[in-house]
Amino acid sequence: MQIPLNQFEQLIDERILKRGLSYFKGGAITDFSEISIGTYEAIVSGTEEYTVQLEIKNNIIIEHHCDCPYDMGAVCKHVVAVIFHLQQDKLELNQPKITNPKKKKTTSVSQQVKALLNAISHKELIDFVQENSKKDTKFRNYFLASFGHLSQNKSKEFYQKQIHSILQSAAGRDGWIGWNDMKYVVNATQPFLENASKYLANHNFENVFFISTALLEEMTEAFQYGDDSNGDLGYFVESAMEFLSKLAQEKLPKILKEEIFGYCISSFKKQLFKGWDWHLEMLHIASELIDKESEADIILSCLETVSGDYEQEQAQSFALDVLRRFKDEKEVEKYINKHITNASIRKQEIEKAFEGQNFERAMALAKDGIICDEQSKPGLAKDWYDWLLKIALIQNDTIKVIEYAQFRLINNFGASQDYYQILKNTIEPEKWHSFLEEIIKEITPKNRWTYKELIRKIYIREKWWDRLFLMLKQNVSLENIQQNEQYLAKDYASELIEFYSERITNYVEKYVGRNHYQTACRYLRRMKKLGGNEKVNELIELFRKQYPQRKALMDELNQV
Repeated sequence: MQIPLNQFEQLIDERILKRGLSYFKGGAITDFSEISIGTYEAIVSGTEEYTVQLEIKNNIIIEHHCDCPYDMGAVCKHVVAVIFHLQQDKLELNQPKITNPKKKKTTSVSQQVKALLNAISHKELIDFVQENSKKDTKFRNYFLASFGHLSQNKSKEFYQKQIHSILQSAAGRDGWIGWNDMKYVVNATQPFLENASKYLANHNFENVFFISTALLEEMTEAFQYGDDSNGDLGYFVESAMEFLSKLAQEKLPKILKEEIFGYCISSFKKQLFKGWDWHLEMLHIASELIDKESEADIILSCLETVSGDYEQEQAQSFALDVLRRFKDEKEVEKYINKHITNASIRKQEIEKAFEGQNFERAMALAKDGIICDEQSKPGLAKDWYDWLLKIALIQNDTIKVIEYAQFRLINNFGASQDYYQILKNTIEPEKWHSFLEEIIKEITPKNRWTYKELIRKIYIREKWWDRLFLMLKQNVSLENIQQNEQYLAKDYASELIEFYSERITNYVEKYVGRNHYQTACRYLRRMKKLGGNEKVNELIELFRKQYPQRKALMDELNQV
């Protein structure tokens, strides 16, 4: 959540604001410093001491963190207290009751650190790092992650051990990596990615492979005992897969190429990543490394073991790509015929036939697809209808164009073409309106939202504003008024104002809270644009009299 400093009181829950202000005024901030330009750190004391960090850019808090256990909202009272501390002069707040005498401006923390490093001897620094590495596991992990690349004995196990130690340190005694602990995991693990990037640029491909596979295995395992609601673990997995994919595009030494290929096949067979997208993706990476038929056969045999409907469809399409690269046309055709029920394969074959103007084959495949998928996968069946429509248009088959376009206009899910316009271009002008009336007559009794929306779109395309207004009148809501306002404003402005007035009154009566008040006021502004200034002023006066205790509502009304 980003927080503009000049609007933070409007964005943060009122209860948290009051508690944060109380903490600030009570002198709870016992230490405050600017670590670097725009980055602040503070200690906030309550029942316990908590550390708050803020990063500010262009007068906006772009990142905030507190190590307290609060998880009921985006911002805790400790963060709010620090914001008040930052803003105290601007807000003209009383100084905290318990304050230290105001000190002269000192150097920033980063400047202090730089000065100390210049003053400390090499031996003192070594002793400090060694001593703290013994006492502080997190410090040791971060140190090894940052400088482990200087070691001469690197391997997958070397990196894996370090990453595992980071994750275990974050997990603590309860064995669970919580949301707050993930920041440490990210900071301590990021150097591995930075080093991998350097290795890749310097063509040190072996270490890229070691880091990628170590990250992949450890982060996949960590999903079982970590809160990945921010996507941090997923980020490291994606980065590792990206590095492996880049390696597969490089000119690798033969031994390393075989090692990566072997790892991909082995991880798939051992099901190291079973249930995750990268389980099958390992075979994709392996396929980028092969240059002979025997290796292709290994991948094809692995693909035959894939289970699950969706996964099998992916595997079959992938297998077809491999077959096309390494097998003859006869074997490829045999595989296609065997797996033509696979939607991806069917689509490829229809596209191929269409581009080759083999319309008979394309139509046969599409019609077979409709029979195959109409009951179990209706969305797919509509795709096959689209292909039939494309072919009918190419062949100028008017009867079929009308049949398929009408079907897709009514069954509009996943529309890929403007079926309305296709029909209008095809049907004789004198028959057009009667054709539309038949469609409306056919779908009106079905009374489903999709059919009502189709009728509404017909009214709009034909500019039948009287019928659109009657349709709105039958189902008046704030959303529906706004949705149709642009079409009806010219002829029905006064009616729309009355609709808005009644619904806004009900809305304010029913809902409380600043977000709801902002919504109501947004609709009041729409009333103004329709020329309803007088009615808007009446509503504002009404709300001021009826709800004077709703301060947030009064604030929002002032801005209408």
